[in-house]
Amino acid sequence: MDSRQAILSRIRTSLKATGGDGERAAVVANRLVERPQGIIPKRGQLPADERLALFIAMAEKYNATTERLATSGSVPAAVAEYLKQRNLPASIRIGGDPRLTSLSWQTAGTLEVRSGASDGNDLVAVSHAFGGIAETGTLCVLSGPDNPVTLNFLPDHHIVVVEAAAIVGDMESLWANLRKAQGETMPRTVNMITGPSRSADIEQTLLLGAHGPRALHIVIVGTTA
Repeated sequence: MDSRQAILSRIRTSLKATGGDGERAAVVANRLVERPQGIIPKRGQLPADERLALFIAMAEKYNATTERLATSGSVPAAVAEYLKQRNLPASIRIGGDPRLTSLSWQTAGTLEVRSGASDGNDLVAVSHAFGGIAETGTLCVLSGPDNPVTLNFLPDHHIVVVEAAAIVGDMESLWANLRKAQGETMPRTVNMITGPSRSADIEQTLLLGAHGPRALHIVIVGTTA
């Protein structure tokens, strides 16, 4: 018995359940199919333009910076400008997301683009978000070969590209979109990111970058229509 099976066996024993319990499996299956809708706050039910404005306001409230671009083709230049304004090396790391790898990074001058998971020595990473949640200014980034999870936590600066049309009002709507897009095959992790990493554990003093990036820059592409 491997470690995974040992853990599951202990859980079944504590629940007095067996692995072949058809009734319990049916209850879980029905729950997934007939999942109840949670309460959606009023500010999560705004028209598209107001929803986007709320997302930007909430993201900036939690120490993120934002930028709007008309098209994804402008992303390389915007990333290069971000690095220049903060006196950072002209080097970034991205995953294999085709929405990023297909961009004309060579137009951004001497920018070095490295691919794959971060080993902890990257100052800047660029990811593509599945979507955003307006009521909290939260980004949803899926894990996988296209978006290595290390890019979310190891670099000092995290630049995240998200389509304006993918920003929804509330978390319920985002999960609905994710289920529709992914079907029954969900990613290993779904990372909800609200602002840069921060902590106020010591003397209630806010410290950015305590457990991850100390700067989060959100690049919003396109329109809500």
